[in-house]
Amino acid sequence: MSAKPSFYITTPIYYVNDIPHIGHAYTTLACDFLARFKRLDGFDVMFLTGTDEHGQKVEKSAAAAGKTPIEFCNQVSQRFRDLAEFMNFSNDDFIRTTEERHKIACQDLWVKLEENGHIYLDKYAGWYSVRDEAFFGENELIEGENGEKLAPTGAPIEWVEEESYFFRLSAFEEKLLEFYESLPPTVLPNSRKNEVKSFVEGGLRDLSVSRTSFNWGVPVPGNDKHIMYVWIDALTNYMTAAGYPDRDGEKFKKFWPADIHMVGKDILRFHALYWPAFLMGAGIEPAKRVFAHGWWTNEGQKISKSLGNVIDPFQIVEEFGLDQVRYFLMREVPFGNDGDFSRQSMINRINSDLANDLGNLAQRSLSMIFKNCDGAMPSPGDLSDADNAILDAVDALLPKIREHIDIQAINKSLEVIWKVVSDANGYFAGEEPWSLKKTDPARTATVLYVTAEVIRQIGILIQPIMPHSAEKLLDQLKIPSDERGFGQLGGSHRLKSGMPMDKPEGVFPRFVE
Repeated sequence: MSAKPSFYITTPIYYVNDIPHIGHAYTTLACDFLARFKRLDGFDVMFLTGTDEHGQKVEKSAAAAGKTPIEFCNQVSQRFRDLAEFMNFSNDDFIRTTEERHKIACQDLWVKLEENGHIYLDKYAGWYSVRDEAFFGENELIEGENGEKLAPTGAPIEWVEEESYFFRLSAFEEKLLEFYESLPPTVLPNSRKNEVKSFVEGGLRDLSVSRTSFNWGVPVPGNDKHIMYVWIDALTNYMTAAGYPDRDGEKFKKFWPADIHMVGKDILRFHALYWPAFLMGAGIEPAKRVFAHGWWTNEGQKISKSLGNVIDPFQIVEEFGLDQVRYFLMREVPFGNDGDFSRQSMINRINSDLANDLGNLAQRSLSMIFKNCDGAMPSPGDLSDADNAILDAVDALLPKIREHIDIQAINKSLEVIWKVVSDANGYFAGEEPWSLKKTDPARTATVLYVTAEVIRQIGILIQPIMPHSAEKLLDQLKIPSDERGFGQLGGSHRLKSGMPMDKPEGVFPRFVE
């Protein structure tokens, strides 16, 4: 038996200077959806998330909270673990950059870069943003309301002069531009690729990769007064979890290079420019793709603490339901674009797509089977053109969905599923089995069987986005747990006639305020 193909997907490791918000939930949910999809599609999946716990910002936040850095990190990191459990994320590992395995990996990568002549000691003088953990050139700065200089993100900056190690980023312009033109695409969406490509074409300066003004971080090998610059430390986590520095180990050979680094658009440059350059410099293959998604607004307004409109994922799930929130976040906007979180849009999705479309179809048809077919799956008769049309449509879904998944068009993968849900509702209403049951019970049985078969396949396909709801739906159809993978889709795995059913219960209730 051949080994399963591998799939390795990562979230960014989340910075522990604050509590988790909707952006963290959104990024990890996208990865969870893709990881669950690939597992059901026969892949050996590794799904990583975690927390970034070093740097000056963490050191300052800990001091402000009256805690040691590690006490502060332990507390905030646990909140991200709690979010992952609460949102039913299926990550295989949770990494913290304060772990010993990570320190070993970072220092090994540093040594490789140094041995290859890509790191040198010099002095740094320039503008630095503590909030962004990034250095900025004079030409990148913007002017604040009072005329003060700010980082491009609007963060305060300070002038820093200190001894620093530098990475020869300028030597990688040509290699990076070649990397961006690779096929399949190494950076998506295309607008993000063009953004980072344009930045590289503008010329690269060597990158400061160490600091001496604080000590909360991974020490530079051979020079303990230097701490590794946060991005060389943070980014290495993706390889740490894959078993690095054991490059000959089974895990590293299986899962590296990573298939997808999922990030928010604000950290695209670090992942699509610095990270592949570091890896090229160490003689390691870069990740196959960086996907940078957009940001959410709240009722049309930018989300910020000062406006008091930060969206708490725990609160919205408590109000609307877990699977409902998961569905809305992945369905509402083209994945990669910015999106607006609207309470009314959430309610509309729940009531239209879930309660009315899929929920109503399942409840009406399965209730009719239970009531009119002695509580068991009926036997179909000869299939009509209408029967074959809807069965062909659901049988054809998986290849279409795969095409969208391959470019992380998550919302489109859900759109094609709901197109068939809509067509199935039209089929069911057009056949009117409630009218046929007295005049043509055999035809009624066929219509009910066909509809139930469509629901079976839809139930299997929605597992990545709504695992609890899909489980309830498939349980009502008495589908064994080992018959819920994508290998069970299609015409060769139809429902078994005569299978006893329990009285169906609604899976997707309407939201009523």
